[in-house]
Amino acid sequence: MGQTLSEPVTAKESSYCQNSVFRVGSSCMQGWRINMEDSHTHILSLPDDPGAAFFAVYDGHGGATVAQYAGKHLHKFVLKRPEYNDNDIERALQQGFLDIDYEMLHNESWGDQMAGSTAVVVLVKDSKLYCANAGDSRAIACVNGQLEILSMDHKPNNEGESKRIIEGGGWVEFNRVNGNLALSRALGDFVFKRSNKKPEDQIVTAYPDVETRKIMEDWEFIVLACDGIWDVMSNAEVLEFCRTRIGMGMYPEEICEELMNHCLAPDCQMGGLGGDNMTVVLVCLLHDKPYSDLIARCRNSNKTALEQDAAVTATKTAQSNENMPETQTSSPTTANTTTTSPNSSLITPTEATNSSDEQKKPEKEAQDPLLAASEMQLNYIY
Repeated sequence: MGQTLSEPVTAKESSYCQNSVFRVGSSCMQGWRINMEDSHTHILSLPDDPGAAFFAVYDGHGGATVAQYAGKHLHKFVLKRPEYNDNDIERALQQGFLDIDYEMLHNESWGDQMAGSTAVVVLVKDSKLYCANAGDSRAIACVNGQLEILSMDHKPNNEGESKRIIEGGGWVEFNRVNGNLALSRALGDFVFKRSNKKPEDQIVTAYPDVETRKIMEDWEFIVLACDGIWDVMSNAEVLEFCRTRIGMGMYPEEICEELMNHCLAPDCQMGGLGGDNMTVVLVCLLHDKPYSDLIARCRNSNKTALEQDAAVTATKTAQSNENMPETQTSSPTTANTTTTSPNSSLITPTEATNSSDEQKKPEKEAQDPLLAASEMQLNYIY
């Protein structure tokens, strides 16, 4: 797990941005770790391709240098690939990952460092989503209330990963590369990239898997997060957590803050769960409509689901009562019955996290200053 503090650092760095297509919130928290090694980026309009958006989470280890550098520059390496101009975005992402890794590897100030970082990237262009991933940070999407998995974790004990590790001259011990690294793909970690093999065949490679999806009107939101979240909650739990709170009218950055609070361990004795750095980016898809439309969509469908559950419960209770004998010979007392109120709720709204750097939220969406703000925002957390 790494060294921990006696008390967690719960101050959060949160930000948000919006245009007609996206409402984005992000937040990160150091937690129990001695240092903050994560970084993240959200760009609503790429400088050299204004119609494309770029979102990413980088989970550093062995120091923050690789995560910080990737947070500032990875999108630039992708954009300058010739494949990008040819609209081969998948190949541009793959080569962009390798190019930034090569740049760091052959820089004298980088080559001997032990630092590394995961990278999970979502690039949206022409209503098409491209998700590139190296490591165990993760991205999921909510499509009409259903889970859509956008990335797969790269762990040393995965069959394909362990095969490459062994063929590259390494081994897997205790589910770690050479008994050390708990993930099998990453930027940096140059101690595992010394052979004469191709970059994608190294013991640890920066070569990402890329998934593509067509974004339709029923796409609701995307979540990118480091394993500080995914080690504590499942994909389905994170989706339900976010969707319920969107339906409650919370803003994306508030949901990110509350999600991290939910995952934070009460102490540092839980075997690492909830004790890591945490970073979350929540990308809400607006489809040229106000955020209030997405709130209503999530609220109404959540209400329908609760009503359906209540109806099923009521039906089962009625059937049980019909089958119950009018008198019970075993006891002279009247049978106990359980009643539920139709106004009861399974979820109690909670207030957004208050932190020293929390931004004041507008009371009404029409007053949201984001609508007049720039369509580009980069967020680097060091």
